[in-house]
Amino acid sequence: MSTVQSPRPGALVFDLLGDIRRSGGTRLRLKSLVELGEDLGIPGPTMRVTLARLRERGWFDVVHEGRESIYEISGSGIASIHDAALRIHHASTAPWTGDWAMVIYTVPESDRQTRDELRKQLMWLGFGPLAPATWIRPRAHLDDIASATAHLSSAKLTLLTTRTSDLDADKSLVERCWDLESLGRDYDTFVTWIRDQHEEFTAAAADPHQALKHRIDLVHTYREFGRRDPRLPRELQPADWSGEVARDLFEQTHALLAKSSKELYRPLFL
Repeated sequence: MSTVQSPRPGALVFDLLGDIRRSGGTRLRLKSLVELGEDLGIPGPTMRVTLARLRERGWFDVVHEGRESIYEISGSGIASIHDAALRIHHASTAPWTGDWAMVIYTVPESDRQTRDELRKQLMWLGFGPLAPATWIRPRAHLDDIASATAHLSSAKLTLLTTRTSDLDADKSLVERCWDLESLGRDYDTFVTWIRDQHEEFTAAAADPHQALKHRIDLVHTYREFGRRDPRLPRELQPADWSGEVARDLFEQTHALLAKSSKELYRPLFL
C-alpha cells in the first residue's frame, strides 16, 4: 500500500453510510443521498442498487412522502454499521488478561459458501487460523461470535476460552496465526503517506466538498486495516509496531476533515 487505494464506487457507499450514521442521522432523503454520492464519484445507479440490496438485508425501512423516498436505517442496520465502525474507530488496546478465545467449527464439506462466510466473519472479529477449523484471538469474550454467525445455520461452533503456559508460547501463537510482517510494512507506509499529506488535508478542510471527499477516501483506505489487524494487546505486538501511531493519525485527520464536511449531511436528514 503506497497511497490511498482507488475505491470501488459500491464500497464507497458503505463508507459514506457509516460516516453519515456517526453524524447522528437515521432518516435519509434518497434523492439527496444520491446527489451527495455523485459528488463523491458514486454513480446514481450504483447508489440505488447498493441501497436496494441493503434494504433486502434489512438495513432500511422505506417510506414515501409524496414523491420522495425516505430511507430509515433499521435497528439491524444501525447495529451492522456500529460493528463496522468499531473496527475502524477503535480505542487503543486495553491491558491483556492472558486469555484467548477459541472457535472450533464444522461445516458440511458441500457447503463452501457457509465456510467462506464463517471464515470472513472470524477474520473480521480479529481471529486468526491456528488450524483449518480452529481459530483464536487474544480477547476472551464470546458474545460477538455467536451473534455474527447466528445466520450460518449449517455451521456448528464450539466456543472456548483458554490460556497458554507463558508469554513466549503466546507470541508463538501470534506468529503462526497472523502475517504481522506484511501488515506492519503497510502500517509504516500509511503513516508516511498521511504525514506527507498533512498540508493537503489541512487545505482541504476549508472546503466542505473537498473535505468530504478526502474524509471518505481516508476511511476507505484505513478500513482495510480493520479487516487484517487482530488488534493485538501491547504484550503481543512486534517491536516498533506502528499500528497505534497509524490509528492516532487517522483519527486526528478524520476529525480535521469532519469540521466542515459534515455540513453536507444536513440536507439528507429529516
